[in-house]
Amino acid sequence: MSSDLSSICGGLPPEICEQLIREQQVIKIRLDRRKFGKEVTIIEGLVDSPDNLKRLAKKLKSRLATGGTVKDGKIELQGDHRHRVKQILIDELGYPPENVIIVD
Repeated sequence: MSSDLSSICGGLPPEICEQLIREQQVIKIRLDRRKFGKEVTIIEGLVDSPDNLKRLAKKLKSRLATGGTVKDGKIELQGDHRHRVKQILIDELGYPPENVIIVD
């Protein structure tokens, strides 16, 4: 991913570039209903490589003790975890609170 970052940020150090990208992302967390009334928390707006999305999904699934997957650049988690996901993204992963939105 570091080669991608250098082309985006024009020579800034990777750590600074990652922070800038993180601050510009608007992450939307919403609830979707599937067959048989099952609830799914969908996290979209994360601009990252598929491998990093899978790592993040794995961390969230572990912290929330739930199942889930990555589809089409979105993370899907089984159940309603909107508020807990927001807290994890802000407190543990350093996303700015104003950029993490729960869509009702």
